[in-house]
Amino acid sequence: MKVFDLMKINTYPYEERDKNVFFKSKRFKARMIKLKAGEGIPTCEMQSFVIFYVIEGTAEVSVNNENQIINQGQCMITEPSTLSLKTEEGVLIVGFQINE
Repeated sequence: MKVFDLMKINTYPYEERDKNVFFKSKRFKARMIKLKAGEGIPTCEMQSFVIFYVIEGTAEVSVNNENQIINQGQCMITEPSTLSLKTEEGVLIVGFQINE
C-alpha cells in the first residue's frame, strides 16, 4: 500500500509533464496536472483509459471532439480516445492512465 498527499506533490509545467508522475506500473500511471489560467493540454491520442479528478478549479475537456466542463469535485472517465484540455481560471487535476 502507498499513500500520497496530493496537495503536497510538486507540479511542473506541461513541457516537463513526466516529472508530474507520482506512481507508475506496467498497467497504471498517476500524475498531477496543474494548469494556470489560459493554459491547456494539446490534443493527444490516448491509448489508455483516462480518469481525471478535479481537485481545484474548472477545465474544459474534449474527448473525440465532444466537449465537457469538469468542476472541482467531479471525475471524468474515458476509454482510449483523442483528448485535449484547457482552463480559463486554472485547475489542479489528478490524472490516471490505465492500460488493458
